[in-house]
Amino acid sequence: MVKAIRIHQHGGPEVLRWEDVDPGTPGPGEALVRHEAVGLNYIDVYHRSGLYPLPTLPATPGLEAAGVVEAIGPEVVEVAVGDRVAYAGVPPGAYAEKRRIPAHRLVQLPSGISALQAAAMMLQGMTARYLLKGCWPVGPGTTLLIHAAAGGVGLIVCQWARHLGATVIGTVGSPEKAEIAKAHGCHHPILYTKEDFAARVKDITGGKGVDVVYDSVGQTTFLKSLDCLRPMGMLVSFGQSAGPIGLFDPALLAQKGSLFLTRPTLMTYTARREDLLAHARDLFEVVQKGAVTVAVRQTYPLAEAPRAHRDLEGRKTTGSSVFTV
Repeated sequence: MVKAIRIHQHGGPEVLRWEDVDPGTPGPGEALVRHEAVGLNYIDVYHRSGLYPLPTLPATPGLEAAGVVEAIGPEVVEVAVGDRVAYAGVPPGAYAEKRRIPAHRLVQLPSGISALQAAAMMLQGMTARYLLKGCWPVGPGTTLLIHAAAGGVGLIVCQWARHLGATVIGTVGSPEKAEIAKAHGCHHPILYTKEDFAARVKDITGGKGVDVVYDSVGQTTFLKSLDCLRPMGMLVSFGQSAGPIGLFDPALLAQKGSLFLTRPTLMTYTARREDLLAHARDLFEVVQKGAVTVAVRQTYPLAEAPRAHRDLEGRKTTGSSVFTV
């Protein structure tokens, strides 16, 4: 038996329980991974609360971790026993000391990247990769707005986009977070608690608007995000930390300049193994060359998942948060 966090019902952080579980023996196509570090992401909150319900209960949440392969089942060709690996994405179950997982979802770690670093960057870093290279071809001449610029995805997007030659504008909630975002590549941090971010974006861009907005906040930013775009620009809505967007008339996109709207997921962009490996390869490359640094700013014992969730929902965290196992 090993320990894992499980939920028996949806609700607040108090539903996260530290329990004994049996990870079982890997079957065909599966690997047993002993975790060394587990990533904390906002989607974990959605799974816990029931906003994105898990398939069955009780269940172990978590979509990201790094560790060592302890055993493999029949027909596994992607990894071998002893390999250092990481993963991000479905199926859930990362909040555990050990777990079985389809081997085709595992990526072998380069020697220069630690398990702690990998658990902090796989989901957020590969999300940044599809935002910058899949949803919109960011490069020299691109001007973009990233909400929650001092968050885990935000800090990676700021650095990576600047490395690609883009002009980076970001919203933050405090002067301290503005300094963090600026230190990580954000040219123009906007303190949304003090300024109208849509008006400020227009000032920064000389009235033109940005090419693309990356919005993980949702309810409180969605409509104003549209106002930040140039004609035929794109709003990438990839989260809703402030709540669901709700219904809106698609005619609004036409009224505001023939705008594009997408609601992407990492799971779609990395569904094929070749795409998963391409995302991981690009992420490892920018990290190893120093263009992107991963800020592990909070660590928690896995048993203290309820406290970590409270901190995350209370906006007490910056950068990436990782559970140690």
